[in-house]
Amino acid sequence: MVKANRPDAPPLDGSSDAGPKPAPQEYRTGPEIIADYVKTLSQGPGVYRMYGADGEVLYVGKAKKLKNRVSNYAKTGGHTNRIALMISLTRSMEFVLTRTETEALLLEANLIKRLKPRFNILLRDDKSFPYILIRREHESPQLVKHRGARKAKGDYYGPFASPSAVNNTLNTLQKAFGIRTCTDSTYEARTRPCMLYQIKRCAGPCVDLVSPADYDELVREAKDFLSGRSNTLRQRLQTEMTEASENLDFETAAKLRDRIRAIAAVTSQQDVNPDGVEEADVIALHQEGGKTCVQIFFFRAGQNWGNRSLYPKHEADASTDEILAAFIAQFYDDKPAPRLILTGEAPQQADLLAEALSLRAGHSVEIKTPLRGSKKALVEAAERNAKEALGRTLAESQSQAKLLDGVAKVFDLDERPDRVEVYDNSHIQGTNALGAMIVAGPDGFDKQSYRRFNMKGDDAATNDDFAMMKAMIRRRFTRLQKDREDGAPVPDLILIDGGKGQLSSVMEVMEELGVDDVAVAAVAKGPDRDAGREVFYMPGKPPIRMAMNDPVLYYLQRIRDEAHRFAITGHRAKRAKQMRENPLDDIAGVGANRKSALLKHFGSAKAVSRANLADLEAVDGVSKALARKIYEHFHE
Repeated sequence: MVKANRPDAPPLDGSSDAGPKPAPQEYRTGPEIIADYVKTLSQGPGVYRMYGADGEVLYVGKAKKLKNRVSNYAKTGGHTNRIALMISLTRSMEFVLTRTETEALLLEANLIKRLKPRFNILLRDDKSFPYILIRREHESPQLVKHRGARKAKGDYYGPFASPSAVNNTLNTLQKAFGIRTCTDSTYEARTRPCMLYQIKRCAGPCVDLVSPADYDELVREAKDFLSGRSNTLRQRLQTEMTEASENLDFETAAKLRDRIRAIAAVTSQQDVNPDGVEEADVIALHQEGGKTCVQIFFFRAGQNWGNRSLYPKHEADASTDEILAAFIAQFYDDKPAPRLILTGEAPQQADLLAEALSLRAGHSVEIKTPLRGSKKALVEAAERNAKEALGRTLAESQSQAKLLDGVAKVFDLDERPDRVEVYDNSHIQGTNALGAMIVAGPDGFDKQSYRRFNMKGDDAATNDDFAMMKAMIRRRFTRLQKDREDGAPVPDLILIDGGKGQLSSVMEVMEELGVDDVAVAAVAKGPDRDAGREVFYMPGKPPIRMAMNDPVLYYLQRIRDEAHRFAITGHRAKRAKQMRENPLDDIAGVGANRKSALLKHFGSAKAVSRANLADLEAVDGVSKALARKIYEHFHE
């Protein structure tokens, strides 16, 4: 690895510095700085990073020949406006040498997603995609919906575009194969078959109503179905049904008939289900108004598993083939690519992309741009969806911009706010106290920036909403003051759910921290908490009231209610977690075995808390000293 002389830049591995260390000068232009690095660069493949004066990552790129690519940046002309600005802002660079250009492409995609450089095309997606998981950690594999890190041992199938698409497929799998969906603890506790067995959605392995060998066969068939071999599976089941019928085993034949119907139903209900497409992603994009919508359809097991609209961030002069290439590289950075990717146009370096995706997925991946036939029709359908989705988004953005202009006018801001933060808190008589912050802007709610604040110590044990709000604002802006140097976004307006008192308490914190460049407003509910009669307060200004039919008032109500929803759901989850926790877990010396013995002896943790000392000493494995400790824990 070759790195620039940037002590604040984190290395990607443990290798030592081997790059040039330019002598400090009063001022050097970007091309001059870049030219110094070119002198010692090799012609091999690799990844380069360009940094600004404040350490901000400006751009991450890859090259087959690093020296040739970087030397282009040292030239003073012939660049687009975007590239010229990027070069002018560059103050240092870092390099990672790779063995092949394919490895460079994979590393580039990973770094772009992690570092989010200003001048790169960025895939903005704050939601993970759901999968179906057949867990193999138990003797009787379990069928579950999965989202997040792949820590469980088993086979993953997806991605699905939405939870509803997963649920529909799970429903089919239950009907056709009878794979259990219950948890391991429920499975172990069963002594008779559950309702799912009665309605023929589970084979009943928990009470030995199906042999282990037959259940394993059902699991294998479910895997075949999810792997795209549904036609072969259906043909085999039809043959078995015919044989069972000829042998007068009508019960088995009826079961096989029901399974064939379930499989046939899901494949026939697909809106778009072309012949010859068992496993593929269809990707198309549409550009308008300086924005791009990428539409992706997922086809697995010969079925349409839904579609998703995504909106990559890019500069206005980015070309569609460049956007498409960046999207594909980043989208499949954390998920396996299918064997076939159909696109509306050829992305840049399509062959290199396919090679990189094949390397990561462990199987051959092909990127095709169909010109005719059913596959072309699929791409055209995706393009239509991209165009319509972008049209809706642009209309919403224009409406959002007008509303934010109205917010600026109401609160006397110098310009339209790009970032509005709304704060609320939730508790029940001071218990499970939690603060919440939501963020809104020109693109609507920025859910990736939402934050919750767990109240601790004195802040968590109080009914004082003012103190809780002060604690939340102090934590938020203390951290923000530190992160400003790293380019952390600063709100143009913060909105507090409360009245004059809340506003005063917040302003105390802002003055204490020296924050004087953020507008602060509080929204108080109207008389009898009527929506539409809210009063807004700002420091040193008279109360603000708006007409009940003012669209700006509706907007402010909506973002206030979103903060309230976010706070309430977090509070409920925190309270539910506390209710699930066993109070015996907090007692030192009470491990799993002693806790089990106590619960068996008394029946519940509540009964343990009421027990006297003599009864506690009578429990197997509980010494007199431990009994005293348990008793004192509940009787302080």
